[in-house]
Amino acid sequence: MSSPQQPQTGASILIHHQIDPNQQARYESWLATIIEVAAGFPGHQGVTILKPNQGLQRYEIAVRFASEADAKHWLASDERQQLIGKVASLLQLPENVQISSGIDHWFQPLNSPAPHPVRWKQWLLTTLVICLLTMLIPPLLQLLFDAMPLLGLWGIRHLLSAGIIVGLMVYLVMPRLVPLLAGWLFKP
Repeated sequence: MSSPQQPQTGASILIHHQIDPNQQARYESWLATIIEVAAGFPGHQGVTILKPNQGLQRYEIAVRFASEADAKHWLASDERQQLIGKVASLLQLPENVQISSGIDHWFQPLNSPAPHPVRWKQWLLTTLVICLLTMLIPPLLQLLFDAMPLLGLWGIRHLLSAGIIVGLMVYLVMPRLVPLLAGWLFKP
């Protein structure tokens, strides 16, 4: 008898590197190599790199995996350990690594000493995205509800709509939108 599997949720490895300002070209060459190697690991779903703001040397990298187990597998891999060994001399501080899942990392600071953007900016961005999705998704789902009346029952239709909207928020919209608006979000 096999044990039931737990549902897998995506995970991001959040990495901060403070580099020697004279080593930026060497670091970025190394970064291209490690990204290519990470892409070959099971569950890899992409990488986001936030380069330093002017006058700073702090790179922020988010490597997304299909599950926390996949993320931990990459972190512990011999390939990653060897590559980290090659870059150690370019770093001013030891690397800072965290694994995050869900929406925890949407509003992490980007090269800023402030812990989070002000709450009203988080609220405004989240409200605008949810407003747009709630205007688009239910009418699109109406075709499905018309074709399958059971899915259109009160409660079921709301659960499907909410699940799709939250899924789009967590996996598609916010991970792409927050980096695009980082200059505004993280400006005091």
